Amino acid sequence: MVIACHITFGAYGFWLPNDPRGSWSEEVWARHLRPFGSATTVQTQRSLAHKDHDRTKRFQAKQQLKYPAVKFTGVQARAVGRGFARIVEQLDLRVHACAIMPDHVHLVTARHNRDAEYLAGLLKRAATRQLTAESLHPLAGYRKGHGRLPSPWVAKCWCKYLNSVDQVCRAIRYVEENPVRSGLPRQRWPFVVPFVS
Repeated sequence: MVIACHITFGAYGFWLPNDPRGSWSEEVWARHLRPFGSATTVQTQRSLAHKDHDRTKRFQAKQQLKYPAVKFTGVQARAVGRGFARIVEQLDLRVHACAIMPDHVHLVTARHNRDAEYLAGLLKRAATRQLTAESLHPLAGYRKGHGRLPSPWVAKCWCKYLNSVDQVCRAIRYVEENPVRSGLPRQRWPFVVPFVS
């Protein structure tokens, strides 16, 4: 039985569908990215972040994006956290771990009556509203028609459903250590609550 979920989603430009390390995409819809190869579909649930790959090809593809790849500053990450806090409270969502990285986010959430993909969408929208309200939207210089801003997030998310206390504890450790492994300070968010087995 599912007791929690590890939700991961990227900032715009974080992980392209034809990333040479592999991706969970089945198609490259953006025409400007097709010259860099077809979708690199994989079936693994394991992280591909440290897999050897052609970094030059990955960076060349990122140069072809419509907008610059989003990299949140510390100030922007804190605004994302404030946006998360608001929606977490509204949904009565228990979050056991959260890491807001410069280009992606990890959360471990308790089982909820909404599915994880839906929750990820709500979290992204809440964070975007907060960034916009605080004049910190990373793509503020790229307004579309009618004054709308492009989303600072990728469209989808990756969700790993957790069925045991051991899996939940491992996911929490992974998320808590994510900033540290990247040379960033450990993160503490007021909306994160301890996991009690």
